[in-house]
Amino acid sequence: MAPVPAGDKRCDVAVAGGGAAGLAAALAAARAGARVAVIECDVECGRKILATGNGRCNLTNVRLDPARYRHPTFAAAVMGAAPEQEIARFWDSLGLLTVSLDGWVYPRTKRAESVRDVLTAGCERADVLLLRAHEVRGAAYDAAAGLWRVDAWAPVRLPSRRAGETDRRYRRRVDEAPHREARIAAPALIVATGGGAAAWSAWTGVRLAPESPVLCPLGCRDDDGALAALDGVRADAALALMRGDELVAREEGEVLFRRYGVSGICAFNLSRRCEPGDVLRVDLFPELAEAKLAALLARRLELLGAPGDVRWLDGLVARPLADVVWARASAGAEVAQAVDGKDDFIARLARTLKCLLFTVTGLAETASAQVTRGGLAVDAFSPSTLATREHPGLYAVGEALDMDADCGGFNLAWAWMTGLRAGGAAADYVRGGR
Repeated sequence: MAPVPAGDKRCDVAVAGGGAAGLAAALAAARAGARVAVIECDVECGRKILATGNGRCNLTNVRLDPARYRHPTFAAAVMGAAPEQEIARFWDSLGLLTVSLDGWVYPRTKRAESVRDVLTAGCERADVLLLRAHEVRGAAYDAAAGLWRVDAWAPVRLPSRRAGETDRRYRRRVDEAPHREARIAAPALIVATGGGAAAWSAWTGVRLAPESPVLCPLGCRDDDGALAALDGVRADAALALMRGDELVAREEGEVLFRRYGVSGICAFNLSRRCEPGDVLRVDLFPELAEAKLAALLARRLELLGAPGDVRWLDGLVARPLADVVWARASAGAEVAQAVDGKDDFIARLARTLKCLLFTVTGLAETASAQVTRGGLAVDAFSPSTLATREHPGLYAVGEALDMDADCGGFNLAWAWMTGLRAGGAAADYVRGGR
Protein backbone atom coordinates (compact mmCIF):
# COMPACT_ATOMS: atom_id res chain seq x y z
CA MET A 1 0.00 0.00 0.00
CA ALA A 2 1.32 3.44 -0.92
CA PRO A 3 2.21 5.86 1.89
CA VAL A 4 -0.40 8.32 3.15
CA PRO A 5 0.53 11.90 2.18
CA ALA A 6 1.57 14.21 5.00
CA GLY A 7 -1.43 16.00 6.46
CA ASP A 8 -3.89 13.18 5.77
CA LYS A 9 -5.70 11.83 8.82
CA ARG A 10 -5.51 8.04 8.57
CA CYS A 11 -7.94 5.50 9.99
CA ASP A 12 -9.23 2.05 9.08
CA VAL A 13 -12.88 2.98 8.60
CA ALA A 14 -14.15 6.47 7.79
CA VAL A 15 -17.85 7.09 8.43
CA ALA A 16 -19.31 10.08 6.58
CA GLY A 17 -22.16 11.23 8.79
CA GLY A 18 -22.60 11.16 12.55
CA GLY A 19 -26.31 10.50 12.77
CA ALA A 20 -28.12 7.36 13.91
CA ALA A 21 -26.80 5.00 11.21
CA GLY A 22 -23.33 6.52 11.23
CA LEU A 23 -22.86 6.20 14.98
CA ALA A 24 -24.13 2.60 14.93
CA ALA A 25 -21.71 1.79 12.11
CA ALA A 26 -18.82 3.46 13.93
CA LEU A 27 -19.52 1.49 17.10
CA ALA A 28 -19.79 -1.81 15.24
CA ALA A 29 -16.52 -1.22 13.38
CA ALA A 30 -14.65 -0.06 16.48
CA ARG A 31 -15.90 -2.99 18.54
CA ALA A 32 -14.57 -5.27 15.79
CA GLY A 33 -11.10 -3.76 16.24
CA ALA A 34 -11.00 -1.06 13.57
CA ARG A 35 -9.70 2.47 14.05
CA VAL A 36 -12.72 4.63 13.18
CA ALA A 37 -13.27 8.30 12.37
CA VAL A 38 -16.73 9.85 12.04
CA ILE A 39 -16.92 12.89 9.76
CA GLU A 40 -19.87 15.04 10.87
CA CYS A 41 -20.87 18.39 9.34
CA ASP A 42 -22.73 19.63 12.43
CA VAL A 43 -21.10 20.86 15.62
CA GLU A 44 -22.35 17.74 17.44
CA CYS A 45 -23.05 14.17 16.41
CA GLY A 46 -26.52 12.71 16.62
CA ARG A 47 -28.45 15.98 16.63
CA LYS A 48 -31.18 14.69 14.28
CA ILE A 49 -31.90 11.95 16.81
CA LEU A 50 -33.05 14.63 19.26
CA ALA A 51 -36.01 15.53 17.04
CA THR A 52 -37.30 11.98 16.54
CA GLY A 53 -40.53 10.83 18.13
CA ASN A 54 -41.40 14.38 19.21
CA GLY A 55 -38.27 14.39 21.33
CA ARG A 56 -38.89 10.93 22.78
CA CYS A 57 -37.12 8.91 20.04
CA ASN A 58 -39.16 5.98 18.78
CA LEU A 59 -36.16 3.63 18.57
CA THR A 60 -37.65 0.63 16.87
CA ASN A 61 -40.73 -1.59 16.75
CA VAL A 62 -41.42 -4.93 18.41
CA ARG A 63 -42.29 -6.33 14.97
CA LEU A 64 -40.09 -5.16 12.12
CA ASP A 65 -42.28 -6.31 9.25
CA PRO A 66 -40.36 -5.93 5.94
CA ALA A 67 -43.65 -5.05 4.24
CA ARG A 68 -43.41 -1.67 5.99
CA TYR A 69 -40.38 -0.78 3.86
CA ARG A 70 -40.04 0.62 0.35
CA HIS A 71 -38.04 -2.41 -0.84
CA PRO A 72 -39.36 -5.27 1.32
CA THR A 73 -37.17 -8.03 -0.14
CA PHE A 74 -33.96 -6.06 0.34
CA ALA A 75 -35.03 -4.95 3.82
CA ALA A 76 -35.73 -8.55 4.85
CA ALA A 77 -32.34 -9.71 3.54
CA VAL A 78 -30.53 -6.97 5.48
CA MET A 79 -32.38 -7.46 8.74
CA GLY A 80 -32.29 -11.22 8.94
CA ALA A 81 -34.52 -13.51 10.97
CA ALA A 82 -34.57 -11.69 14.31
CA PRO A 83 -33.71 -7.97 13.96
CA GLU A 84 -35.79 -7.07 17.02
CA GLN A 85 -33.54 -9.16 19.28
CA GLU A 86 -30.37 -7.87 17.60
CA ILE A 87 -31.37 -4.26 18.14
CA ALA A 88 -32.36 -5.01 21.76
CA ARG A 89 -28.90 -6.51 22.41
CA PHE A 90 -27.27 -3.44 20.88
CA TRP A 91 -29.05 -1.07 23.26
CA ASP A 92 -28.43 -3.35 26.21
CA SER A 93 -24.70 -3.26 25.41
CA LEU A 94 -24.83 0.54 25.66
CA GLY A 95 -26.74 0.54 28.94
CA LEU A 96 -29.98 1.98 27.53
CA LEU A 97 -33.21 0.79 29.13
CA THR A 98 -36.19 0.69 26.78
CA VAL A 99 -39.95 0.41 27.07
CA SER A 100 -42.60 -0.68 24.56
CA LEU A 101 -45.81 1.31 24.11
CA ASP A 102 -48.29 -0.40 21.79
CA GLY A 103 -45.37 -2.03 20.00
CA TRP A 104 -43.38 1.19 19.57
CA VAL A 105 -40.10 1.08 21.49
CA TYR A 106 -38.75 4.15 23.33
CA PRO A 107 -35.95 4.82 25.80
CA ARG A 108 -37.32 4.37 29.30
CA THR A 109 -36.53 8.02 30.01
CA LYS A 110 -38.79 9.02 27.08
CA ARG A 111 -36.05 11.48 26.14
CA ALA A 112 -34.24 11.36 22.80
CA GLU A 113 -31.04 12.77 24.25
CA SER A 114 -30.66 9.55 26.25
CA VAL A 115 -30.27 7.71 22.94
CA ARG A 116 -27.83 10.22 21.50
CA ASP A 117 -25.82 10.33 24.73
CA VAL A 118 -25.31 6.56 25.06
CA LEU A 119 -24.26 6.39 21.40
CA THR A 120 -21.68 9.15 21.66
CA ALA A 121 -20.43 7.86 25.03
CA GLY A 122 -20.09 4.38 23.50
CA CYS A 123 -18.06 5.85 20.65
CA GLU A 124 -15.77 7.63 23.10
CA ARG A 125 -15.20 4.43 25.08
CA ALA A 126 -14.37 2.65 21.81
CA ASP A 127 -11.87 5.41 20.86
CA VAL A 128 -13.89 6.51 17.84
CA LEU A 129 -12.61 9.86 16.57
CA LEU A 130 -15.54 12.25 16.20
CA LEU A 131 -14.56 14.91 13.65
CA ARG A 132 -17.27 17.53 14.16
CA ALA A 133 -17.95 20.60 11.99
CA HIS A 134 -16.28 18.87 9.03
CA GLU A 135 -18.09 19.72 5.79
CA VAL A 136 -17.34 17.04 3.20
CA ARG A 137 -16.49 18.55 -0.17
CA GLY A 138 -15.40 15.52 -2.11
CA ALA A 139 -14.43 11.86 -2.00
CA ALA A 140 -12.49 9.61 -4.34
CA TYR A 141 -10.92 6.17 -4.36
CA ASP A 142 -7.14 6.00 -4.79
CA ALA A 143 -6.69 2.59 -6.36
CA ALA A 144 -2.91 2.72 -6.17
CA ALA A 145 -2.98 3.34 -2.43
CA GLY A 146 -6.09 1.23 -1.79
CA LEU A 147 -7.64 4.15 0.09
CA TRP A 148 -10.71 6.28 0.05
CA ARG A 149 -9.81 9.93 0.48
CA VAL A 150 -12.47 12.27 1.85
CA ASP A 151 -11.86 16.02 1.56
CA ALA A 152 -13.49 18.31 4.10
CA TRP A 153 -13.55 21.95 5.18
CA ALA A 154 -13.10 22.19 8.94
CA PRO A 155 -12.09 24.57 11.74
CA VAL A 156 -8.39 24.64 12.51
CA ARG A 157 -9.49 24.15 16.09
CA LEU A 158 -13.08 23.57 17.22
CA PRO A 159 -13.94 26.26 19.79
CA SER A 160 -15.01 25.12 23.25
CA ARG A 161 -18.65 25.66 24.00
CA ARG A 162 -19.42 28.35 26.56
CA ALA A 163 -21.76 27.75 29.48
CA GLY A 164 -25.34 28.53 28.50
CA GLU A 165 -24.41 29.24 24.88
CA THR A 166 -27.23 28.63 22.40
CA ASP A 167 -26.75 26.36 19.40
CA ARG A 168 -27.14 29.33 17.07
CA ARG A 169 -24.43 31.40 18.74
CA TYR A 170 -22.07 28.46 19.00
CA ARG A 171 -22.52 27.60 15.33
CA ARG A 172 -21.81 31.20 14.44
CA ARG A 173 -18.56 31.13 16.42
CA VAL A 174 -17.60 27.87 14.74
CA ASP A 175 -18.35 29.35 11.30
CA GLU A 176 -16.25 32.43 12.12
CA ALA A 177 -13.27 30.41 13.39
CA PRO A 178 -10.27 29.92 11.06
CA HIS A 179 -10.83 26.96 8.71
CA ARG A 180 -8.58 24.72 6.65
CA GLU A 181 -8.82 21.87 4.20
CA ALA A 182 -8.73 18.45 5.87
CA ARG A 183 -8.38 15.02 4.32
CA ILE A 184 -9.30 11.69 5.88
CA ALA A 185 -7.87 8.54 4.32
CA ALA A 186 -9.17 5.03 4.97
CA PRO A 187 -9.40 1.71 3.12
CA ALA A 188 -13.09 1.50 4.03
CA LEU A 189 -15.67 4.29 3.72
CA ILE A 190 -19.25 4.15 5.03
CA VAL A 191 -21.66 6.74 3.61
CA ALA A 192 -24.14 7.59 6.37
CA THR A 193 -25.19 11.10 5.45
CA GLY A 194 -28.97 10.66 5.48
CA GLY A 195 -30.71 12.66 2.76
CA GLY A 196 -28.67 14.50 0.17
CA ALA A 197 -27.02 11.46 -1.40
CA ALA A 198 -26.73 13.13 -4.82
CA ALA A 199 -23.22 14.42 -4.12
CA TRP A 200 -22.10 10.95 -3.03
CA SER A 201 -23.57 9.48 -6.18
CA ALA A 202 -21.49 11.93 -8.22
CA TRP A 203 -18.31 11.25 -6.24
CA THR A 204 -18.61 7.46 -6.23
CA GLY A 205 -20.52 6.73 -9.43
CA VAL A 206 -23.19 4.72 -7.57
CA ARG A 207 -26.57 5.13 -9.24
CA LEU A 208 -28.97 7.52 -7.51
CA ALA A 209 -32.71 6.99 -7.09
CA PRO A 210 -34.39 10.45 -7.25
CA GLU A 211 -34.79 11.98 -3.81
CA SER A 212 -38.02 13.43 -2.42
CA PRO A 213 -39.49 14.08 1.04
CA VAL A 214 -41.96 11.66 2.65
CA LEU A 215 -43.57 11.22 6.06
CA CYS A 216 -45.20 14.63 6.05
CA PRO A 217 -48.78 15.99 5.94
CA LEU A 218 -51.10 15.61 2.98
CA GLY A 219 -52.13 18.73 1.12
CA CYS A 220 -55.82 18.77 0.17
CA ARG A 221 -58.23 20.98 -1.73
CA ASP A 222 -60.63 22.98 0.41
CA ASP A 223 -63.48 23.68 -1.95
CA ASP A 224 -66.11 24.26 0.75
CA GLY A 225 -63.94 25.84 3.47
CA ALA A 226 -64.09 22.73 5.69
CA LEU A 227 -60.34 22.56 6.28
CA ALA A 228 -60.13 26.24 7.15
CA ALA A 229 -62.88 25.69 9.72
CA LEU A 230 -61.16 22.60 11.14
CA ASP A 231 -57.63 24.04 11.36
CA GLY A 232 -56.01 22.70 14.55
CA VAL A 233 -58.77 20.18 15.38
CA ARG A 234 -57.68 16.67 16.39
CA ALA A 235 -59.82 13.54 16.14
CA ASP A 236 -59.46 9.79 16.34
CA ALA A 237 -60.32 8.54 12.88
CA ALA A 238 -59.43 6.22 10.05
CA LEU A 239 -57.99 7.56 6.81
CA ALA A 240 -58.48 5.67 3.58
CA LEU A 241 -56.54 6.69 0.49
CA MET A 242 -58.60 6.03 -2.62
CA ARG A 243 -57.46 6.06 -6.25
CA GLY A 244 -60.63 5.79 -8.23
CA ASP A 245 -62.38 2.73 -6.81
CA GLU A 246 -59.12 1.23 -5.49
CA LEU A 247 -58.20 1.35 -1.81
CA VAL A 248 -54.49 2.24 -1.86
CA ALA A 249 -53.92 2.20 1.91
CA ARG A 250 -55.71 2.68 5.20
CA GLU A 251 -54.42 4.06 8.52
CA GLU A 252 -56.14 4.55 11.86
CA GLY A 253 -55.23 6.82 14.78
CA GLU A 254 -55.18 10.48 15.72
CA VAL A 255 -55.70 12.91 12.84
CA LEU A 256 -54.83 16.60 12.90
CA PHE A 257 -56.76 18.82 10.49
CA ARG A 258 -54.86 21.78 9.09
CA ARG A 259 -55.86 24.64 6.85
CA TYR A 260 -53.79 23.12 4.05
CA GLY A 261 -54.80 19.48 4.55
CA VAL A 262 -54.45 16.63 7.03
CA SER A 263 -51.55 15.82 9.35
CA GLY A 264 -50.70 13.27 12.04
CA ILE A 265 -48.98 9.89 11.88
CA CYS A 266 -51.81 8.38 9.81
CA ALA A 267 -51.37 11.05 7.16
CA PHE A 268 -47.57 10.73 7.32
CA ASN A 269 -47.79 7.04 6.48
CA LEU A 270 -50.17 7.73 3.61
CA SER A 271 -47.76 10.36 2.28
CA ARG A 272 -45.50 7.47 1.20
CA ARG A 273 -48.24 6.17 -1.08
CA CYS A 274 -50.34 9.13 -2.25
CA GLU A 275 -50.55 10.80 -5.65
CA PRO A 276 -52.19 14.13 -6.57
CA GLY A 277 -55.83 13.50 -7.38
CA ASP A 278 -56.25 10.69 -4.87
CA VAL A 279 -59.23 11.02 -2.54
CA LEU A 280 -58.78 10.95 1.21
CA ARG A 281 -61.76 9.40 3.00
CA VAL A 282 -61.99 10.33 6.69
CA ASP A 283 -64.02 7.97 8.88
CA LEU A 284 -64.82 9.59 12.24
CA PHE A 285 -66.32 6.36 13.63
CA PRO A 286 -64.03 3.55 12.41
CA GLU A 287 -65.18 1.29 15.23
CA LEU A 288 -68.78 1.23 13.88
CA ALA A 289 -70.14 -0.03 10.60
CA GLU A 290 -72.30 2.54 8.83
CA ALA A 291 -75.52 0.64 9.57
CA LYS A 292 -74.69 0.53 13.29
CA LEU A 293 -73.85 4.23 13.31
CA ALA A 294 -77.19 4.94 11.63
CA ALA A 295 -78.91 2.87 14.32
CA LEU A 296 -77.08 4.86 17.02
CA LEU A 297 -78.32 8.09 15.42
CA ALA A 298 -81.85 6.70 15.22
CA ARG A 299 -81.70 5.98 18.97
CA ARG A 300 -80.57 9.59 19.40
CA LEU A 301 -83.85 10.65 17.79
CA GLU A 302 -85.69 9.00 20.68
CA LEU A 303 -83.51 10.79 23.23
CA LEU A 304 -83.21 14.27 21.72
CA GLY A 305 -86.01 14.53 19.21
CA ALA A 306 -85.66 15.48 15.58
CA PRO A 307 -82.42 17.26 14.61
CA GLY A 308 -83.06 20.98 14.34
CA ASP A 309 -79.55 22.36 14.11
CA VAL A 310 -75.92 21.41 14.64
CA ARG A 311 -76.34 21.26 18.42
CA TRP A 312 -78.03 17.89 17.89
CA LEU A 313 -74.52 16.47 17.34
CA ASP A 314 -73.10 17.82 20.64
CA GLY A 315 -71.54 15.02 22.63
CA LEU A 316 -71.06 12.95 19.50
CA VAL A 317 -68.27 14.85 17.76
CA ALA A 318 -66.42 18.08 18.55
CA ARG A 319 -68.31 21.21 17.52
CA PRO A 320 -65.97 22.25 14.66
CA LEU A 321 -66.34 18.76 13.16
CA ALA A 322 -70.06 18.84 13.83
CA ASP A 323 -70.34 22.10 11.86
CA VAL A 324 -68.64 20.54 8.84
CA VAL A 325 -70.60 17.27 9.04
CA TRP A 326 -73.89 19.14 9.45
CA ALA A 327 -73.17 21.43 6.49
CA ARG A 328 -72.19 18.59 4.19
CA ALA A 329 -75.07 16.37 5.21
CA SER A 330 -77.53 19.24 4.86
CA ALA A 331 -76.24 20.03 1.39
CA GLY A 332 -76.22 16.37 0.43
CA ALA A 333 -72.59 16.87 -0.60
CA GLU A 334 -70.52 13.76 -1.23
CA VAL A 335 -73.33 11.50 0.06
CA ALA A 336 -73.91 8.11 -1.59
CA GLN A 337 -77.13 6.13 -1.51
CA ALA A 338 -78.68 6.31 1.95
CA VAL A 339 -78.99 3.29 4.24
CA ASP A 340 -81.82 0.94 3.20
CA GLY A 341 -82.57 3.23 0.27
CA LYS A 342 -84.13 5.89 2.52
CA ASP A 343 -82.91 9.33 1.54
CA ASP A 344 -83.40 10.86 4.98
CA PHE A 345 -81.23 13.21 6.99
CA ILE A 346 -80.18 10.62 9.59
CA ALA A 347 -78.84 8.38 6.83
CA ARG A 348 -76.95 11.32 5.32
CA LEU A 349 -75.45 12.17 8.71
CA ALA A 350 -74.28 8.60 9.19
CA ARG A 351 -72.73 8.50 5.73
CA THR A 352 -71.00 11.88 6.21
CA LEU A 353 -69.58 10.88 9.62
CA LYS A 354 -68.16 7.77 7.98
CA CYS A 355 -67.07 9.43 4.76
CA LEU A 356 -65.67 12.97 4.88
CA LEU A 357 -63.94 13.32 1.51
CA PHE A 358 -60.98 15.53 0.55
CA THR A 359 -59.05 15.57 -2.71
CA VAL A 360 -55.27 15.23 -2.29
CA THR A 361 -53.16 17.85 -4.04
CA GLY A 362 -49.78 16.45 -2.95
CA LEU A 363 -47.49 16.65 0.06
CA ALA A 364 -47.41 19.58 2.49
CA GLU A 365 -44.77 21.03 4.81
CA THR A 366 -42.11 19.05 2.98
CA ALA A 367 -39.30 21.13 4.52
CA SER A 368 -39.97 19.37 7.82
CA ALA A 369 -40.54 15.89 6.35
CA GLN A 370 -39.21 13.17 8.63
CA VAL A 371 -37.55 11.08 5.92
CA THR A 372 -36.08 11.48 2.44
CA ARG A 373 -37.14 8.90 -0.14
CA GLY A 374 -34.54 7.99 -2.71
CA GLY A 375 -30.76 7.90 -2.38
CA LEU A 376 -28.13 5.42 -3.45
CA ALA A 377 -29.84 2.56 -5.30
CA VAL A 378 -30.16 -0.53 -3.09
CA ASP A 379 -29.50 -2.93 -5.95
CA ALA A 380 -25.93 -1.60 -6.08
CA PHE A 381 -25.24 -3.02 -2.60
CA SER A 382 -24.95 -6.43 -0.99
CA PRO A 383 -27.70 -6.90 1.63
CA SER A 384 -25.41 -8.99 3.84
CA THR A 385 -22.66 -6.36 4.15
CA LEU A 386 -24.06 -3.13 2.62
CA ALA A 387 -20.93 -3.02 0.47
CA THR A 388 -21.27 -1.69 -3.04
CA ARG A 389 -20.88 -4.31 -5.71
CA GLU A 390 -18.62 -2.08 -7.84
CA HIS A 391 -16.26 -0.16 -5.56
CA PRO A 392 -13.87 -1.74 -3.04
CA GLY A 393 -14.37 -0.76 0.57
CA LEU A 394 -17.45 1.40 -0.03
CA TYR A 395 -20.60 0.96 2.07
CA ALA A 396 -23.84 2.89 2.55
CA VAL A 397 -26.28 2.83 5.45
CA GLY A 398 -29.49 4.33 6.75
CA GLU A 399 -31.19 7.09 4.83
CA ALA A 400 -28.28 7.41 2.37
CA LEU A 401 -29.81 4.34 0.73
CA ASP A 402 -33.05 4.38 -1.24
CA MET A 403 -35.12 3.02 1.63
CA ASP A 404 -37.92 4.51 3.67
CA ALA A 405 -40.62 3.07 5.89
CA ASP A 406 -43.72 3.90 7.88
CA CYS A 407 -43.71 5.72 11.19
CA GLY A 408 -43.41 3.56 14.27
CA GLY A 409 -39.67 3.05 14.70
CA PHE A 410 -39.13 1.38 11.31
CA ASN A 411 -36.85 4.05 9.87
CA LEU A 412 -34.60 4.19 12.94
CA ALA A 413 -34.53 0.39 13.05
CA TRP A 414 -33.21 0.51 9.48
CA ALA A 415 -30.50 2.94 10.62
CA TRP A 416 -29.38 0.68 13.48
CA MET A 417 -29.45 -2.54 11.46
CA THR A 418 -27.65 -1.18 8.40
CA GLY A 419 -25.09 0.54 10.61
CA LEU A 420 -24.35 -2.65 12.51
CA ARG A 421 -24.12 -4.70 9.30
CA ALA A 422 -21.86 -2.28 7.46
CA GLY A 423 -19.66 -1.43 10.44
CA GLY A 424 -18.84 -5.05 11.13
CA ALA A 425 -18.30 -5.82 7.44
CA ALA A 426 -16.02 -2.80 6.96
CA ALA A 427 -13.85 -3.84 9.91
CA ASP A 428 -13.62 -7.34 8.46
CA TYR A 429 -12.66 -5.89 5.07
CA VAL A 430 -9.83 -3.89 6.62
CA ARG A 431 -8.55 -6.96 8.46
CA GLY A 432 -8.20 -8.69 5.11
CA GLY A 433 -11.47 -10.57 4.82
CA ARG A 434 -12.15 -9.00 1.44
